[in-house]
Amino acid sequence: MATTTAQDVQDPARTRGSGTQTVYATIRQEILAMTLEPGSPLDEVKLSERFGMSRTPVREALLRLSADGLTTTLPNRNTIVAAIDFAALPAYFEALTLMYRVTTRGAAGRRSAGPARDIRTRQDEFARAVDAQDAYAMIEANREFHVAIAERAGNAYYTTFFSRLLDEGRRILRLYYSTFDDRLPRQYVEEHEDMIMAIEAGDVERADTLALAHAAQIVAQIQEYLARDATNARDIQNI
Repeated sequence: MATTTAQDVQDPARTRGSGTQTVYATIRQEILAMTLEPGSPLDEVKLSERFGMSRTPVREALLRLSADGLTTTLPNRNTIVAAIDFAALPAYFEALTLMYRVTTRGAAGRRSAGPARDIRTRQDEFARAVDAQDAYAMIEANREFHVAIAERAGNAYYTTFFSRLLDEGRRILRLYYSTFDDRLPRQYVEEHEDMIMAIEAGDVERADTLALAHAAQIVAQIQEYLARDATNARDIQNI
């Protein structure tokens, strides 16, 4: 039976989900930012002590992370940060490219929706993150930029699927950005700007062409990085 800490008693709302959300959000960010590397142990007792709460919200948070594919439970019931499945990357890149194209085309097809204010807001956040050389902020803002495009396209199923793909790719992007020492080329900002212009102009075919090129160059550069640093990739996969 899970124990209850004095802090849980003093803050009953925490036991109804806020504690779980705190642990989940914190560990998730650390995994996606690669602060917690693949294979890192996630001990319930130590996490309980770290967050100052009972093991119940910690266990629930780890279950959520497992559902996200970010943690793995070993046969001995210990939990670790999930490995990055490099063998699955070709299929992942194929799906990612498709969603870049479908959502950007869809957003351009809804010219009647007016100016792309939400998309531009996310683009401004991305540009600031690039200027600040803040890798985690870049990855987060890039995700929100493309999710905003998907939301404008208006298909909730596409938005949900694309969001999941972008989340799954965050650790790969983190490894890739590290090859630039987090100095991401302005090319990425400019490509985003071109996509926004095509969307606001309602130019579906140009939006599709730009999305395909954007996805293709990201995929090509990640593949080049992995090929160049195959030893590091194997080490990360086999931790």
